[in-house]
Amino acid sequence: MPGNSEAVPVEAGPVGEVPVGEGAAFVLSRGVVVLFAVACGAAVANVYFSQPLLVTMGRDLGMSPALVGSVVTLTHVGYGLGLFFLVPLGDMVDRRKLIAVQLLLLMLALTAVAAAPTAAILLGGMAATGLLAVVTQTLVAFAASLAPAAGRGRVVGLVTSGVVTGILLARTASGLIADLAGWRAVYAASATLTALLALVLYRVLPRHSAAAPTALRYGELLRSTITLFARERLLRLRALYCLLVFASFSTLWSSVALPLSEAPYSMSHSAIGALGLIGVAGALAATVAGRLNDRGRSQQTTGIALALLAVSWLPLAFTRSSLWALVVGVILLDLAVQAVHVTNQTLIYALHPDAGSRLIGGYMVFYSIGSATGAIAATSLYTAVGWSAVCALGAAFSGLGLLLWAFTRTRGPRLRRYTDRRPGVHRGSR
Repeated sequence: MPGNSEAVPVEAGPVGEVPVGEGAAFVLSRGVVVLFAVACGAAVANVYFSQPLLVTMGRDLGMSPALVGSVVTLTHVGYGLGLFFLVPLGDMVDRRKLIAVQLLLLMLALTAVAAAPTAAILLGGMAATGLLAVVTQTLVAFAASLAPAAGRGRVVGLVTSGVVTGILLARTASGLIADLAGWRAVYAASATLTALLALVLYRVLPRHSAAAPTALRYGELLRSTITLFARERLLRLRALYCLLVFASFSTLWSSVALPLSEAPYSMSHSAIGALGLIGVAGALAATVAGRLNDRGRSQQTTGIALALLAVSWLPLAFTRSSLWALVVGVILLDLAVQAVHVTNQTLIYALHPDAGSRLIGGYMVFYSIGSATGAIAATSLYTAVGWSAVCALGAAFSGLGLLLWAFTRTRGPRLRRYTDRRPGVHRGSR
């Protein structure tokens, strides 16, 4: 495994057959990978549960429309802060303990939201929920560190499929639970599940990954995240891909409810939420892209995915006249976004396995920027111009990504294989 000169060489094989971690004491079985995926999906879903519940929350707590809107904003602000300030800790402390502590704190935040008697407590609880939900990225980095280099793409793909499913099904699940038992039940149920996952993960996961913890202090750890971006061209390039594809992704998912709730469809919130079930097809792309990366086809995968992303906006432009066009567009878009996302994470982790949490945390900051940009621009454009302008915006983000790939593919940076495990030292040859 890159970054570990003491690891025992193993022959690449299917996930579940490769000994990793502390010598050969821990085996990354398919069941453990699925557990990672479930935990990631459950954690990240907390960021999106509130979106179909805003009206009900506001009515229950007597909140103004502007204050209700800040529920989503504060959750995402908390998530963005967590990516930079909490995720890098995975390179500094025992990830198993860090994950358990974050999940338990997340459970407390969710409990506060479920029981919130006032708007102030609700908003504070939502901000804390976003901050702690970044445990998703700590889980992704831990799974990548436990995987053998030859099978890392498959592992990251499978875990990312859980993230995709959690994001897309969160709105559907929260709507159904709220219809049955009220909006507070959504967060009470999530708090229970989170506590259960904390216990299971603490018992199942190994005490250490193959990469040794860094000896950097916390302030130095944060500064090194910025230094990594300054030094690694591949990291900067993949972060730009991330920003553009998730801006396109957010352009669709933050605004598609608007035309569907109007004539001629006039769909209910539950029906619109069910559209997320179609988007779960993107989870398939995550696993396939991971396997292609393991075969050294990251550049081809990126190019094809970005081309599909641009093409997806053609059928999406006909949403007002055909639901089938919307379905085709959603499937293409989600497949493309997840293929690029898995490719990005697999490649950047290989740069510095001993800095995996910092790499993934810093990379995901661009996910937040892209998502926020797409959401704000799409809703504003729809109000001012209409659905055609939203589709033009999504196609523009996609086209920029494809142009970036076309201009940089022949100059793609070669990955380095690091062998020195000493904290803060990155040596190797190209």
